[in-house]
Amino acid sequence: MIIKDPATAVAEHWREGVETRMIVSAANGASGLCIFEQWVAPGAGAPTHSHQVEEVLTVRAGEAEVWLAGERVTLSAGQSVIVPARKTHGFRNSGSGTLHLHAVLAAPVFEALAEGAMEVTRRWQADSSA
Repeated sequence: MIIKDPATAVAEHWREGVETRMIVSAANGASGLCIFEQWVAPGAGAPTHSHQVEEVLTVRAGEAEVWLAGERVTLSAGQSVIVPARKTHGFRNSGSGTLHLHAVLAAPVFEALAEGAMEVTRRWQADSSA
């Protein structure tokens, strides 16, 4: 049995204004899911990208403008969006306080293809801690 405590996860700074903490991934024994949390400063977020698998984004606190395949919505605390596999999407903190976001990917390794990029970004593989 593997027990993970998000409070002990090491924070990673993926981009300006975005702190990420991995909870579950191939790096700590998962075989089917990647779960992480992000704390996002006002105006910051994730650029347009896609994943090969489905993702669920849940706002824990704050407000997020989310775009998905050309549609834009604003999510507030407690709301989730299901992002279908291979659909372009992104988000930004549209509020005045910190956005706390919970994300679940249907794969144990985080893989994302940024819009316009030629290479996939990979994180939390079984043979590395990042």
